[in-house]
Amino acid sequence: MPSTKPQFRDLLYPIDSPRLAQFRGMDPLTYGREGIKHPIPAALVSDWKRLYDQPHSCITCDGHKETGLFQIKDEGAPTAQLVAAANNMLAVLSPAQRDAVRYAIDAPEWRTWSNPEFLINPHGLRLEELNAGAREAVLKLLQASLSSKGFNKARGCMKTNAFLGQLCQLENIMNEWSYNFLLFGEPSADQPWGWNMYGHHLCLNVFIQGSQMVISPTFMGAEPNVIDAGPNQGLQLFDTEQEVGLALMRSLPNAVRERATVYKKLRDPAMPEGRWNPGDERHLGGAFQDNRIIPYEGIPVTEFSALQKRQLLDIVEAFICYFPEGPLAAKMAQVESMLDRTWWSWIGGHGEDDPFYYRIQSPILMTEFDHHAGIWLANEEPAKCHIHTVVRTPNGNDYGRDLLRQHYEQTHPGSAPGQR
Repeated sequence: MPSTKPQFRDLLYPIDSPRLAQFRGMDPLTYGREGIKHPIPAALVSDWKRLYDQPHSCITCDGHKETGLFQIKDEGAPTAQLVAAANNMLAVLSPAQRDAVRYAIDAPEWRTWSNPEFLINPHGLRLEELNAGAREAVLKLLQASLSSKGFNKARGCMKTNAFLGQLCQLENIMNEWSYNFLLFGEPSADQPWGWNMYGHHLCLNVFIQGSQMVISPTFMGAEPNVIDAGPNQGLQLFDTEQEVGLALMRSLPNAVRERATVYKKLRDPAMPEGRWNPGDERHLGGAFQDNRIIPYEGIPVTEFSALQKRQLLDIVEAFICYFPEGPLAAKMAQVESMLDRTWWSWIGGHGEDDPFYYRIQSPILMTEFDHHAGIWLANEEPAKCHIHTVVRTPNGNDYGRDLLRQHYEQTHPGSAPGQR
């Protein structure tokens, strides 16, 4: 009888391995300083600093920003409950904590999020340093901001991070509260504001303006992607993204599937320099990639059947399920209106056990799914138990920047927000 043991159980380092033991007892800041002394993290962080120092523009397909894609309108966001939850959080915090968590609406700190477990930008408030009441108030704001499915998914990333910390006996650097939280602007029913939270395998940027929301960029991931023991046993993440993505790829005619496959190997010798890196692997829209040129690849969705287009929309909805009902409907309608300008691309095999990468990309949305090699598991090659996902809003509306620009033009002519 085939083993039912999860794949990751065969990939655990021994608890006394130097890979794990060297970091025991370090606090997150010390670990961050020590972790980036190693050549690969050091190079990654150096590149991030270079990218962050560039003025913020936007992700495009060819270096030219397409305009007129985003409009200020009523999309039914639950703004009143968002404002109430944010004000409740501020009331629970101490004066010093309120000072630490608050940033201007156009502050450059929006862009300092990153997804590794090492902390390089300790902005805002660290959840593990808050008391239970303050942490609960932050979670209530997350819950008010997200759909129930999205909130459970975000909490799943946090709980899986804690599970990984327990597996490695490194709860000091990977636990349920290993996240920084920042508030931007003043919570308001009609003025722009927002928040972000970032840490290992979970980064959310949430912009609110009137009844509209932008939740982008986002990063969600898990290593491993299933919890098989403890109080959260049975929790599994990214099933739809993985299974429907593979089913869609396998449903394509052979010739079309071949053209959709940009590279046959996950680390393919045919890849140009920079197409793969040890931090993001195949991801193009990860941390600090706010200005990246990402050309369309693969095949246009115009070649899909009606059923395949439906499958693609199901995948997109799984990626952006964190939107509340009104904003989700508005976003999905916009995504569907752009199907004739949407592309599907794939890297890797498409057998049942093959790890893979895929991207859905249009002028107003980019989603990425990637199976990764181990960081805290011992697999040197990608495995299906370590998953990263990214969502971006190309052409200027990451962090709600295009809506913020329009707001300034309408209410404060000649006073556009900064571009850092």
